[in-house]
Amino acid sequence: MLLTGCARREPRFVIGVSQCSQDIWRDKLNSELRMGAYSHDDIELRFASADDSDELQISQIEQFVSEGIDLLIVAPNQVATVTPVIDRVFDSGIPVIVFDRKTNTEKFTAYIGADNREMGRMMGEFIAAQLGGRGRVVEVMGLKGSSPAIERHEGFAEALGRHPGLELVASLQGDWTEESGYEAIQKYEGELGNIDYVFGQNDRMAMGARRAMLKEKGKVKSEEFAAATDSALETMAAANSSLFTLHSSLKFCGIDALPGEGGGIELVLDSLLMASCIYPTHGDEVLQLALDILEGRPYAKDNRLQTALVTPDNASVIQMQSAETQRQSTYLDQLHEQSDQYLKRLNSQRIITLLALGVIVLLLLVILLFYLFEQGKISLRHQREVSNLWNLENEPQTALTKEGEGDDTQGQEPTDVATPSGEGQPTGQKDQPTGSEPQSAGLSDTAFIIRFKDVVEKRLAESELSVEDLAADMHLSRVQLYRKVKSVTGSSPVELLRTARLNRGYQMLLTTDKSVSEVAYAVGFTAPSYFTKCFKDEFGKSPTDMKQ
Repeated sequence: MLLTGCARREPRFVIGVSQCSQDIWRDKLNSELRMGAYSHDDIELRFASADDSDELQISQIEQFVSEGIDLLIVAPNQVATVTPVIDRVFDSGIPVIVFDRKTNTEKFTAYIGADNREMGRMMGEFIAAQLGGRGRVVEVMGLKGSSPAIERHEGFAEALGRHPGLELVASLQGDWTEESGYEAIQKYEGELGNIDYVFGQNDRMAMGARRAMLKEKGKVKSEEFAAATDSALETMAAANSSLFTLHSSLKFCGIDALPGEGGGIELVLDSLLMASCIYPTHGDEVLQLALDILEGRPYAKDNRLQTALVTPDNASVIQMQSAETQRQSTYLDQLHEQSDQYLKRLNSQRIITLLALGVIVLLLLVILLFYLFEQGKISLRHQREVSNLWNLENEPQTALTKEGEGDDTQGQEPTDVATPSGEGQPTGQKDQPTGSEPQSAGLSDTAFIIRFKDVVEKRLAESELSVEDLAADMHLSRVQLYRKVKSVTGSSPVELLRTARLNRGYQMLLTTDKSVSEVAYAVGFTAPSYFTKCFKDEFGKSPTDMKQ
């Protein structure tokens, strides 16, 4: 119980995040999701990356469901193959948010992402404006069967189609990686000598195509450039402005425009790309949409994120804004990490403190229980002794009066205790001085109970006998007698008087021929019916049963 407050609280919602692949764009989105969850300590995010494998993503989604999730966020690797498992999750009652990429059914709770078709049109119109409506263009597409690749191509082809002087020479197949853009150009068997623009459906494939095109064109001034490796060629290209002069007719553009080193914004600033299109991640908005769904707030099924074109004219401003945002994000991550470390240390200290308190409380409880147990044994032993003493019959020192016997011999009190009349006092003893302690109050517990029993036994038949009468016989006040009897026996004087009467009645029923009524009156009861009731309560049977 003491450690209950230290236990990790169970999350209110568990959200599974299924990424089709792992790259810097998705790493950024995952970081934003985590940051969005900082202000919700009752949310657990579980991440999985399929590494562009349909089979792995299907397995990961099924694992999420078996573990128990409250909502699924998923970017399908390919539309046709991954859609069925997403449909099953949705049919099972688990809300599904599709982001970045789409399925080919409507079995999802909400979609959030940029308009890929619009981004394709945006890049097509940019190239048309750059070429004045005339020229030859090559497109490098993303993963075959993925919704962004399909929609970006459709938008791009639509924009180029509005300009009869523009020719889409080829749409080559990549898979979103830089190497796939390079290989797509290398494997193309058509004429690339008079290409004006290459559009990569993301910045990485555009840069891969750029490497391949520069090498393929062979427009290098010296043998040193011709013998250079691909990576060395890129380094030299960035450092040698004359290379751009040689290749001014060939330009490249892409999509993503990620901030930071090596991101699309920097590539535009360095003139390696002529343009890129911001493909927003907005993980915080994705998480907020998930919470709106889980907590029953209104939400839109189709949520489109705004995008923007990055060109040399605005790249520096956008880079500056992105750098500041990234700086703040890094700072928040550091604060959160420090907070986590502090809370872990605080929790450890709390556990140690509570354990110490628990041990102390346990020791105190053991000591208290041991003390109570010992006191109980002493009290029980004392009460047994008193009870045995009270129930003694025919002992010489108690001088019990038996039914039918005279009081001359059996009722004589011991000579060492005072009687109400002063009989039996030692020769020369005076009446007790006023203000001195009553003799009965100074007796030992055993002597006191013997004395009290004698007084009770002598006056047992008096139906009007009161506690005040008994106290007077004991030379005590009513309060003194009550407290003394209660402390010694655990019972009140009235209870002991009733017990003595019932015990005497029990003996008379066994040893005499008196009727129940006669016995009741003989032991001080004013009504036989009340005697019968008390007798049955005390002994578990009626007085009549004793006479049978």
